[in-house]
Amino acid sequence: MSINRRQFLKRAGAMTALGLGGSLVSLGIEDKLVSAASEYEAAPNADKIKHWAMVVDMSKFKTQADITRVIQACDKIHNIPNLDHTKGEIKWIWDDDFEHTFAESENEYLDETMKNLPFIVMCNHCENPACVRACPTGATFKRADGIVTMDFHRCIGCRFCMGACPFSARSFNFCDPRPYIEDFNPDFPTRTKGVVEKCLGCYERLEKGEQPACAEASNGGMIFGDLNDENSEVHKIVSTKLTIRRRTELGTQPNIYYLVGGGDHV
Repeated sequence: MSINRRQFLKRAGAMTALGLGGSLVSLGIEDKLVSAASEYEAAPNADKIKHWAMVVDMSKFKTQADITRVIQACDKIHNIPNLDHTKGEIKWIWDDDFEHTFAESENEYLDETMKNLPFIVMCNHCENPACVRACPTGATFKRADGIVTMDFHRCIGCRFCMGACPFSARSFNFCDPRPYIEDFNPDFPTRTKGVVEKCLGCYERLEKGEQPACAEASNGGMIFGDLNDENSEVHKIVSTKLTIRRRTELGTQPNIYYLVGGGDHV
């Protein structure tokens, strides 16, 4: 609903008067405020905020080439440097075995195929991200749609976020990464020495209505969508199939789900 300038000033004055003296309530201002407030209603899209999440269907990753294709798609678009030493390695998305991916899930009877299966891992874009609480400058923050992202210019390199993240999803630039970028993408910002970085959920692609690079390159192995949309594939999978998440006992509530049943891996 829209109001003109006179109505706005009148109601603003009433609010100010209420703040200056509680006794004015007795003059009937309270009733007027309630009446004015009743003229407003929530915006039609207020309850339609997206809640981005991803399901990783491990039955679709049958070869190392399937995983490498996804990693390379992310690396190319986001100017991930290819460093030749492990300590300084920058990783936004990579693979690890079941034991390290789901360290809390001990199962001595687990099939050997499943034990040796490489799982794709990345930032989990948690509902309660420990990294956000640990960051002293606000360089790491969570968006309303659930994406945990970064402002590289505000990062001071303290690495508190790295210590707080239970998934080791962050990397630190011990050196200038720019000389190690093999296929430079001018449309995405590069980082500098002394800055932490991680998967940003492809926010720049979401704003254009595109899928994350990894999901686009996965041939259906990584399903990305809005959990708040009951008709989305992500919502249907999470609500009807058995999925697992990493380190749920920590209470961070990851938004990356793993579908491990079906296909050749059962």
